[in-house]
Amino acid sequence: MTDVKPGPLQGLKVVELGQLIAGPFAAKTLADFGADVVKIEPPPKNGQGGGDPLRGWRLVKNGTSVWWQVQSRNKRSVALDLRQPEAQDIVRKLAAEADVLIENFRPGAMEDWGLGPDVLLALNPALIMLRVSGYGQTGPYRDRPGFGVVAEAMGGLRHLSGEPGRVPVRVGVSIGDTLASLHGVIGILLALQHRHATVSPQHPKGQGQVVDVALFEAVFNCMESLLPEYSAFGAVRGPAGSALPGIAPSNAYTCADGCHVLIAGNGDSIFRRLMACIGRDDLGAAPDLQNNPGRVARVGEIDAAIGAWASRLTADEVLRALEAAEVPSGKIYTVADIAADPHYAARGMLQSVRMDDGSDVLVPGFVPRLSASPGSHRRNAPALGQDTEAVLREVGLTDAQIAALRERGVVA
Repeated sequence: MTDVKPGPLQGLKVVELGQLIAGPFAAKTLADFGADVVKIEPPPKNGQGGGDPLRGWRLVKNGTSVWWQVQSRNKRSVALDLRQPEAQDIVRKLAAEADVLIENFRPGAMEDWGLGPDVLLALNPALIMLRVSGYGQTGPYRDRPGFGVVAEAMGGLRHLSGEPGRVPVRVGVSIGDTLASLHGVIGILLALQHRHATVSPQHPKGQGQVVDVALFEAVFNCMESLLPEYSAFGAVRGPAGSALPGIAPSNAYTCADGCHVLIAGNGDSIFRRLMACIGRDDLGAAPDLQNNPGRVARVGEIDAAIGAWASRLTADEVLRALEAAEVPSGKIYTVADIAADPHYAARGMLQSVRMDDGSDVLVPGFVPRLSASPGSHRRNAPALGQDTEAVLREVGLTDAQIAALRERGVVA
């Protein structure tokens, strides 16, 4: 665990109403850098369940997903039934004092609870409200349920994945949700800058606003030249396996020990060094291969030459040779490779967290790295409702009021 540091967002108050990945990952990023994040979760029903469903996703230790230790570190948990008017009033009290509110419900849900931006921004004109949804808050698809995998398909990513002629494959993580989360964080930081710039006697804290992030748009924003190529040439790019279409050579190659190595020799001078390394100076000196368009035209021949060379050596031998030749390359890592890699350790990317049962678990470090005010692990992910009483007291509720709310199942 890293030393406790205040972080550049110390003093920023965040209310998180989301579940699972997109909204909570954005809040987690803010919390890593010092924000005080109050996470609202549904209380148990009849003593069963409750909480963010991610608490039970994937591999579970002592009743809680170890993923939870990543997604909810540095947060406080309040168990609150948002369907109840008293709970909605508590959220309004929290929002009135908050800097940021994050939600990732289907569009319209917040309005149905009396928690839409018209209400919350009237209470707190400086509030920044991040709304993450599948299709955005406007448009003909706004009311459709949208998950990250669907956004990856609509955003153009899924069509590019896999091998030509085969069913497109899923990236092994929830990349659509994560891309939306990161765009949400960017939007919050931009909105904070706007708030600082709009301080006035009428707006002593500056003006807040709504940040509307659609999952499919976050994916589409990362599709590089996909749209202009279609617009200019009518080109519909398709899947290319492990190759990088239109840029050569850049591919994965099988080594003698069955491991795969990625080799990126697509710079002009890098290509010549790569060809010298594999004993193909004839290709390195060929006039038509001195630039990328020429190499793309003969990519099959180039890939075959690199593949033949790699197939005679182990992955370690290939990597040592390419490092000496200053050719970008790398082994395709498993998580076991990551956990054992000295560079990951040296960069602080393998953080050891002491669990409540006394055992240790590795979690990812803090990204991005800031030299003066880095992210830090200040507290473990909370138990469901662990901070309910403390947070309710902060917004002015008495012990008697909290007890009455608990009796009626509004809080837990």
